[in-house]
Amino acid sequence: MSRQPDINTDALRARYPHVFHRPLKSRAAVPTIFVAALALLIFGLVELDFSPARMLHGVQQLGWITMMMIPPDPGSSLPAYLQAMGETLSIAVLGTTLAALLALPVSLLAARNVIPSAWLRFPVRRSLDTIRGVDTLIWALVWINVVGLGPFAGVLAIAVSDFGAFGKLFSEAIEGADKKQVEGIRASGGSPLHEIRFGLMPQVLPVIAGQVLYFIESNTRSATIIGIVGAGGIGLQLAEQIRVLEWQKVSFLILMILVAVAAIDWISGRLRFAIIGRRAVA
Repeated sequence: MSRQPDINTDALRARYPHVFHRPLKSRAAVPTIFVAALALLIFGLVELDFSPARMLHGVQQLGWITMMMIPPDPGSSLPAYLQAMGETLSIAVLGTTLAALLALPVSLLAARNVIPSAWLRFPVRRSLDTIRGVDTLIWALVWINVVGLGPFAGVLAIAVSDFGAFGKLFSEAIEGADKKQVEGIRASGGSPLHEIRFGLMPQVLPVIAGQVLYFIESNTRSATIIGIVGAGGIGLQLAEQIRVLEWQKVSFLILMILVAVAAIDWISGRLRFAIIGRRAVA
């Protein structure tokens, strides 16, 4: 085995002084950021009245509530809970589907490879940012005051909130599409609509379908939360049982939500893999 040559450290230091002799400002950057973050954390805990005693008392209270939840028992309300779970799933599916259908044509107006003019894209993109910046719960409170209590307000809240998110995601998928198919259609005399229909859409539709399936799973949880404020579904039942301290029914409702989310996750995962596999074969 050959012996490795000796490394001349002094020569390396002379040749690369910026590596071996970093300025004090550069060396102090990381410790300064760490100290600043620690100071910000301490300041936040003080301002928020953080107390170890309150934390310990809260943990004890949580343990007591957990013991009261065992065993889960729906009592005589199982049919009402199943109906409420069906409402929650309907809110998630209908709201997500409506948002995707409305966002797809708008996302074309926000894509660079479809609308080259920045002056036309800018208002569309900023409008999507504005809609996306408002949380689903806020939209639910707004629509409850507009159309009243019930699942319809939940559908509108999810549809509006996801419209902004889908507009951004769909436009990014369209911008990332391969240009060769579009150029081929253009070279064969196709119109701009033909370029979109036969050049862009076949590439991005599997991606869009996967995103929609994921949002259906996510919106099942969102539909539960907005149900607490009056948009119907299982969230309303959960809020009522918490209010009257029926902890066994609360635990049963939580288990129902977990099972529903897990089932939707499994189904959407299988569908996403099927779509991806079909695209790969094509």
